[in-house]
Amino acid sequence: MSKTENINIMSSSSNDESWTPEYGEESEKLLNKIFGDDTDAKEKVKEETYHIMKLCGNPNEETNNDTGLVFGYVQSGKTLSFTTLTALARDNNYQIVIVLAGISTNLVNQSFNRLQNDLDINQGFHRKWVMLNNPKDPIKNPQDKNTILRELQNWKKPNTPDDFKKTLLITVMKNTSHLKNLLAVLKKLDLSNVPTLIIDDEGDQASMNTRASSNARRERNGEVLTEIQMSTIYRRIRDLKNTLPHHTFIQYTATPQAPLFINILDNLSPNFIQLLTPGEKYTGGRAFCQENHFIIREIPYSEIYGDDNVFQEAPETLQEAMRIFFLSVTSGYLLGNKKGNPKNRSMMVHPSRLVEEHDIYYDWVTHIKSLWEKVLLERDDNDETKQQIISEFKESYKDLKTNAPEIQPFEILLKTLGHNISNTAVEQLNSRAGSSVDWNSNYSFILVGGQAMDRGFTVEGLTITYMPRNMGVGNADTIQQRARFFGYKKDFLGHCRVYLDAENIHLFSEYVNHEEDIRKKLFEHKLSGQHLNEMERRFVLNEMFRLTRVNVLSEDLTRTTFGNKWVRIRAPHDSEIIIESNRTIVDKFVSKYEQQFLEDNGHKDRTDEQKHLVAKIPLKDLFTDLLNELKFTRQTDSTTYTNLKSVIDLYTDEFPPEDSFVYLIAKGTPRTRRLKKDEIQQLFQGKNPRTGEVIYPGDEKIKSEDSVSVQIHNLNFRDTDYENVATIAVWVPARLSQSLISKIND
Repeated sequence: MSKTENINIMSSSSNDESWTPEYGEESEKLLNKIFGDDTDAKEKVKEETYHIMKLCGNPNEETNNDTGLVFGYVQSGKTLSFTTLTALARDNNYQIVIVLAGISTNLVNQSFNRLQNDLDINQGFHRKWVMLNNPKDPIKNPQDKNTILRELQNWKKPNTPDDFKKTLLITVMKNTSHLKNLLAVLKKLDLSNVPTLIIDDEGDQASMNTRASSNARRERNGEVLTEIQMSTIYRRIRDLKNTLPHHTFIQYTATPQAPLFINILDNLSPNFIQLLTPGEKYTGGRAFCQENHFIIREIPYSEIYGDDNVFQEAPETLQEAMRIFFLSVTSGYLLGNKKGNPKNRSMMVHPSRLVEEHDIYYDWVTHIKSLWEKVLLERDDNDETKQQIISEFKESYKDLKTNAPEIQPFEILLKTLGHNISNTAVEQLNSRAGSSVDWNSNYSFILVGGQAMDRGFTVEGLTITYMPRNMGVGNADTIQQRARFFGYKKDFLGHCRVYLDAENIHLFSEYVNHEEDIRKKLFEHKLSGQHLNEMERRFVLNEMFRLTRVNVLSEDLTRTTFGNKWVRIRAPHDSEIIIESNRTIVDKFVSKYEQQFLEDNGHKDRTDEQKHLVAKIPLKDLFTDLLNELKFTRQTDSTTYTNLKSVIDLYTDEFPPEDSFVYLIAKGTPRTRRLKKDEIQQLFQGKNPRTGEVIYPGDEKIKSEDSVSVQIHNLNFRDTDYENVATIAVWVPARLSQSLISKIND
């Protein structure tokens, strides 16, 4: 690996005690190479990879067919995780490791080269690996098939020394023809008792059945579907799993929405999950979008090029971004090979998926670069243009200095600024210009492109991102995968800037809430010890987003939106046991905060039923002591209330402490209500009187408009035996407005 990455894995203990993975020569060699003398980091990675390997199939068993999901942050070190898992698989007698390595030649080659370098394949006399990239059709070119056959036969022969048993490491593109070739090879072999690990890098991309939605509609209409009616790559991966009697399929991704929301009976639906947490120097969505406000810069809509906004000159924000970048490059170059200084500095300009717009921005970048280097290097100090450019750089330096106080004085940077501008490589990356970068050829790069720099593409030392592109259709996972600017940047975070339009600034910030909610619920579910299939798929997701590509989902998703409205429980009487339990919880809560409850203000002529007690209580305490304790069993109430708790819980985790208001309606005296179709007909008492002087504004007005407010009601239900039934109504203010996306378990 090009840098040391320390990952910690959050996991609960495996329920399978039938085998214990052991670290051996290959995994120890890899970890020593990556971490050197950093024993703590090495031991941590050993521990975390053990947890994943433990959930993979026991290599001593005859068969296995598990699918797992490993979920980490964008640019957080997932490659290191699956490389270590690959080495550990070798040490535990896995005979084949297959890496599904992206949808482009560039990404496959990137993975192939990393694995080859990190595992020291082809080094030394006693080689432990045979590595193949995109195996060939066995009819046209049988060499790859013969190689695999030879190595598997060595494993099967009873007297083969361990030094002659090599693990086959196969990288293959997620492409129809390449997968077809691999399948053709494997189907000619005896794969019984051949433990195999399949790693699907970016497991939510291309692997899913993109015909799932249309197929589900056709099935509902009575059609009988066959394998051929599934998307081709998905069908090939299913076929690959079916061809290998003993395999574990591991999906690695930073965006798990699609794997989690496909039908749980789907062949690629995970039955176990592990969450990766990054090392201490990782900076992700929270650091970029919520904690360090200097990083995100807004591109005015007037400076975003498009069909309805055509202009000739480079936008000022692009020039500002380039100035900060060149100053950072100069500072880094002067620092040399010092700790915390990345081996590269790069800037990414990501305007659109359209190559024509790449050309426009590429021309602007190259023109600006050429002008600045020429003026700074060739013109006299008294030249007016040179003085103007220096003055603009000085303003950008002030901006940079504010958040990167360690940067050298401006006068020092100015001496070599022109040379560093001149020496920066500007490259266009797209389907026409190519999509690979030789990071060893230069220190600083400006890369201009689109989708070629999206998912899976590593931009070394990315410091400045300029992304004047729209949100597209708003798929949450797609937008998150554009966040190439996340990564191990704690040491130079003060140099980082990300330029986005207002819409994308909001989107990235909201995605952080969604991502953290997913991680928290997955972690809590693991701790519960339940099977992943038992988990309800319900996560916070702003209404601006779609969850994922709708074509991979066989079921419709539901949204529940909270904010600027009351949430009421319709059937608090649904269970005798719950009635008693909730009554006890409410009594305990009221008793605990008894000293805080005071009579609320109101008209002197109010009736006793219209006089209430109110207490100001920290929102986190309200959640812990009351909201999280109450239970409601009717499906509609349970679903809504669980969603409500998710919204409030997320808010108390992510935002500074704040107060809420709790109203004990009628001071706890029971009020009588009627049931209609076994639900409360009308919980809230209305306005009194409806015209003239208002004595009582109605229960709906009993709240703090801008804070979470909870009304506790004590009810008797007319014509029933239900008495002293405790229930609540919760007001969520507009500023806490949030939407949840969910599906019911299959």
